[in-house]
Amino acid sequence: MANTFVHVDRRSDGVALITLDRPKANALSVELLGQLEEVLDRLSADLPGAVVVTGGPKIFAAGADIAGFGGPDEAAVYARQFRASFDKLASLPRTVIAAVAGYALGGGCELALACDLRVASEKARFGQPEILLGLIPGAGGTQRLSRLVGAGRAKELVLTGRQIDAAEAHAIGLVERVAPAGEELVAALALAADLAAGPLVAGAYAKRAIDAGLDGPLAAGLDLEQELFVDVFRTEDAGAGVASFLAHGPGRAAFTGR
Repeated sequence: MANTFVHVDRRSDGVALITLDRPKANALSVELLGQLEEVLDRLSADLPGAVVVTGGPKIFAAGADIAGFGGPDEAAVYARQFRASFDKLASLPRTVIAAVAGYALGGGCELALACDLRVASEKARFGQPEILLGLIPGAGGTQRLSRLVGAGRAKELVLTGRQIDAAEAHAIGLVERVAPAGEELVAALALAADLAAGPLVAGAYAKRAIDAGLDGPLAAGLDLEQELFVDVFRTEDAGAGVASFLAHGPGRAAFTGR
């Protein structure tokens, strides 16, 4: 029987926890990435309230499985699988949070970048070291990283291949929250549970507007935002939220996700 490298736990609070488990370093083989894609297909068919992606306590994910590298033909196989898996993760209409303990390097850093938010242990380290092998990132490191931290910082990290700690990652905007060592998963799950209890359609619309808006001109983004702003008023949660605000003030609405 084939090894299972990706596990999913549907929790009672509406959060789906995806755990990478490929000893010893959570290297991202084509097989692991294919299993991740299959998990995401199942989640897309039965959406949770939010998703958390995590790895091991010392290594979130060490990057692509270099043992599988060869020439351009093998690289093309890896590139296609990385693209399929990470695009599917990024496009999930729910908030996806990476809980990063230890090292997130190369493809591991790119996996975190494909998530919406990143909660890192204070001992976490991030980097795109492909240049040290005479390569470049091939799973979003030149694109998602530059959109997140800016072109200059992305170039400095990609061209030097250096690793940064959680404090620097937070300072440049690569990480949204830093937690004490060993508490990053708890913090990520708590945030995910809060989001899962919120207005899920509005959250999905907000994610779509931000992501799609970054891919085009400002005017197109504003058009999409306007369209979704009108559409969200058709949801039950919008009616409940407005009524609760008028009756009780902000922050007291009970949402159903519809």
